[in-house]
Amino acid sequence: MKTFYVCSFGGSGSTLLANSLKPYGRVEHIHSRNPPLELEYVGNNKGGDAYFEWFNGIKVPESELDDIIVIFIYKDPIKAIYSRYIPYYKDCHKDHMDHVQTNRNVELKDVLSQKKDLFGITEFYNNYATKNKKRNYKIHCIKYEDMFEKQNELCGVLGVGPLKLFKRETSKNYSHYTELSEIYKDLIDDMNNRSFIEKT
Repeated sequence: MKTFYVCSFGGSGSTLLANSLKPYGRVEHIHSRNPPLELEYVGNNKGGDAYFEWFNGIKVPESELDDIIVIFIYKDPIKAIYSRYIPYYKDCHKDHMDHVQTNRNVELKDVLSQKKDLFGITEFYNNYATKNKKRNYKIHCIKYEDMFEKQNELCGVLGVGPLKLFKRETSKNYSHYTELSEIYKDLIDDMNNRSFIEKT
């Protein structure tokens, strides 16, 4: 049976993709900031003692590597920010900041005033999307924006049947879109220049 590791910096459709893959194998939803050089199990698997969305330090044996497909799904960082990085009820954004291993006290106003990616989204993205020959596994980097119209291609790459993915996005007021577009310009350009699926 296949195992799918679905990794993301949050607000990028990872929950949707993870749920769609469940009929085809075991799924781990991962928010670890740093993918290990040698693939590891997640959470409490194999006796681990880590948060259930993080790699746990216990290495996957070489004999099992071919059974695990590692996916990194990413999305326009501005839309991800408005989905997960700013409050939409109580302190949920602070919980998400903990999940993606970044400073839980950073707020949107700090990013705007300092004109820096204080959320650490660019670093998270680069950790997965940059090729690293030292890793003993490949990461399938998936562009969220193309996933729905190209899901047949995705199914072929992952070796699964139909995923039946449907886009469900609520309309949001991206009140600081222009300012954030400047702060995240290099990241957005890099994302836009990538193919729908790339292996790193």
